[in-house]
Amino acid sequence: MIDKLRSIAIFAAVVDQGSFRGAALHLGLAPSRVSEIVSQLETELGVTLLYRTTRQSSLTHEGRLLHQKAHDMLAAAEMGLDQISPSSRVPTGSLRVSAPAFVAQTQLMEIFARFVEEHPHVDINFHFSDRRSDLIKDGFDIAIRAGWLEDSEFMSRTIGHTDRFLVASPDYAASRTAPAKPSDLEDWDWIRFAMRPDQTDLTSPDGKAISVVGKSNVTVNSAEALYEFATRGLGVTAIPDHFARRGFDRGDLVQVLPDWKLQPLGLYAVWPNQSRRENLTTLFVRFLADNGKA
Repeated sequence: MIDKLRSIAIFAAVVDQGSFRGAALHLGLAPSRVSEIVSQLETELGVTLLYRTTRQSSLTHEGRLLHQKAHDMLAAAEMGLDQISPSSRVPTGSLRVSAPAFVAQTQLMEIFARFVEEHPHVDINFHFSDRRSDLIKDGFDIAIRAGWLEDSEFMSRTIGHTDRFLVASPDYAASRTAPAKPSDLEDWDWIRFAMRPDQTDLTSPDGKAISVVGKSNVTVNSAEALYEFATRGLGVTAIPDHFARRGFDRGDLVQVLPDWKLQPLGLYAVWPNQSRRENLTTLFVRFLADNGKA
């Protein structure tokens, strides 16, 4: 039974690390040995757990079921270790963290780097993508979310925020009648972000909130793409602070309705209520929350 549990843990590492090679590096084993152990496990169970190609592998239905159970098994074991030694002398272990791609260009990167420097025995696998990750199915310990957090079954903590600006290229703005209020933007071309509502909410200098929904024939799933299309004169869009300031500094973008404000994007850390390594997870989240704004 001990050998089978070890094989299941190695199989889970292959899934969590995304490849046999990644699991091998993470576990300190040869890739051929990792592959052999997973193959032996499949033989013992009488099922195929992974579809393999020369470039990648993907989970079968049985593999997904076993991975979920393996995740629960490892979480229970690691939580037990945490309870036995809650005041570990030196934080050790591994974390898988997902974050929106634009975070890689914010002050959060400095905070991430500082955590790594101060905790050299903690291994962190960062995954930057504008595709919203599934904490459980994708095997992440912590997800950084941007926006306005909805109710969920997960634990969460605010770790900062980033301002947003309404922008367009100088040529596009010059081709339109200068807007005096949000409703004047109804007939402008809008570049939409797929993960956000179509309406844009702005607040006037005197605190009056108004929503605008303009026409749009371009929708993207990347904040970087919003910036690039805006600089190419495809319309108006709302982008995070660091992208906007880059465009302003280069002369590629101008602010639209500068007296009106957009709601900042909140930045949150989200993690399962019963995390794999509760002490390590809370240590990381607390570090993010205590070390400034993005």
